[in-house]
Amino acid sequence: MDSSGGRNEPDWIERVKSGGSVPLLGPDICSYGWMSPPGEKFMVRGPEYLSTRNKIPGGEYLLKPLGFDWVKGSVKIGDVLNHPNSRVRKVLEEEFPTGDKPFVWAFNLQVPSKDNYSAIAYFIATKPIQEGSLVDQFLKGDDAFRNSRMKLIANIVKGPWIVRKAVGEQAICIIGRALSCKYCVTYNAFEVDVDIGSSMVAAAIVHLAFGYVTTLTVDIAFLIEGQTESELPEQILGAVRFSELNPASASSIEQSSDDSAGNLQSLLPTRFWKSIGQGFSQYFHPGAQEGGSNSGSAHANGGVDHENRNGGVDDGGRNEDIKKW
Repeated sequence: MDSSGGRNEPDWIERVKSGGSVPLLGPDICSYGWMSPPGEKFMVRGPEYLSTRNKIPGGEYLLKPLGFDWVKGSVKIGDVLNHPNSRVRKVLEEEFPTGDKPFVWAFNLQVPSKDNYSAIAYFIATKPIQEGSLVDQFLKGDDAFRNSRMKLIANIVKGPWIVRKAVGEQAICIIGRALSCKYCVTYNAFEVDVDIGSSMVAAAIVHLAFGYVTTLTVDIAFLIEGQTESELPEQILGAVRFSELNPASASSIEQSSDDSAGNLQSLLPTRFWKSIGQGFSQYFHPGAQEGGSNSGSAHANGGVDHENRNGGVDDGGRNEDIKKW
């Protein structure tokens, strides 16, 4: 899947894709901008991984790419989809004023720096989520479960040798184990805020890479780790490529005084789960509905095995997990 997504997409999706400070690129362009790279760029656990340790190229994503933001603020930026100045939230409220909105996922990588940068990838659910599936369990589960399963795969597509050496050819990390994560949930959105600065090792690596950010092209995939035979092969939720980001081009966003981060998981109405189960294909093909509300937070805990480049398993400690970043 590439970032173009076809030209028969709804206008509001095109507006979100092209509305950020970083331009949307074509599938074969690696200059300044963002796109969604092909799933085959990432190696994931295959159907017989538990016995053979074999990995396979990732296939079609479960979610559709929606947009990318490169932002900064006077404080650390979080709970972006609930922010009154969020451009994605504004488009959704304008397009769907009645409250029946498509389900949006956001992955917010909070970069440790004095200017509080964030690289945020947005995706949209277009198909129903099967009851009892791994994604369904992840959305309905507690933060400990999410921390033990939320996986990130990073590939350095282009960049100086020193960054490639520090990150590795393909870095794999259970981010909830290595870093502090906050999960922000509402009836039509699921956001993961990843505090890279919560680990000294990860912060040092990102600080090094940030010095070369204007020359870097990076592919990042987000997925939920499959740990049992029934959960394999792994499927990538979505992926983003960002290329040659310029700190000066980041748009400014400020936290509002009424931002809240209460843990309201137990208050989620059944309407929320119903909306997830039905999916949101109606926003691409007419006919459907749904809505609800919530928010939650977490810090790094749990722990699972980590894979090396050849598909092996490394059961190292917290610092070893982070080094794979």
